[in-house]
Amino acid sequence: MNERTRLLELLKTRSYERRKVKLASGAESDFYIDCKRVTLDAEGSALVGAELLKKIREETPGVQAVGGPTLGADPIATAVSLTSFLKGSPMPAYIVRKEPKGHGTGQWIEGTENIPAGAKVVLVEDVVTSGSSSLKAIRHVRDAGYSVNDVYVLVDREEGGRENLAREGVTLHALYRKGDFVS
Repeated sequence: MNERTRLLELLKTRSYERRKVKLASGAESDFYIDCKRVTLDAEGSALVGAELLKKIREETPGVQAVGGPTLGADPIATAVSLTSFLKGSPMPAYIVRKEPKGHGTGQWIEGTENIPAGAKVVLVEDVVTSGSSSLKAIRHVRDAGYSVNDVYVLVDREEGGRENLAREGVTLHALYRKGDFVS
């Protein structure tokens, strides 16, 4: 079994649940995907790092850093960053806070000291529904002076996120889509 197939198998067996849930957007859904159950697992982390790094390198050349909104993106960005180092082409990670740091510098983004000014970066997320959390994080990353036009996600719920991101000039790249889980 290849890595992409194995990662999907892990997401289906550990992260996917067929049940009614209320999403962060306030909308209701009949399925739930908690990717942290896989991204925080050793095998899952290794697979996420390998698959996303490969996709990022193929689809968005010249990327200098990878990160996203805490908490879902934290293990993903770390996995991609670690994998990039192991493959000989290090790419630092960054984290976008939900609120600015309440003391010291008051910054929104952690990890910027490892990223060159004006760098081309990508945003990563575990699941995209409407794209609103990605867009909020993108605004903070752009305000910090970085170029971000691509979001890489493990699962696109196919509920408007791709279109909402596109309206802001951002391309959504998904490893998997709703149809990979829900028939």
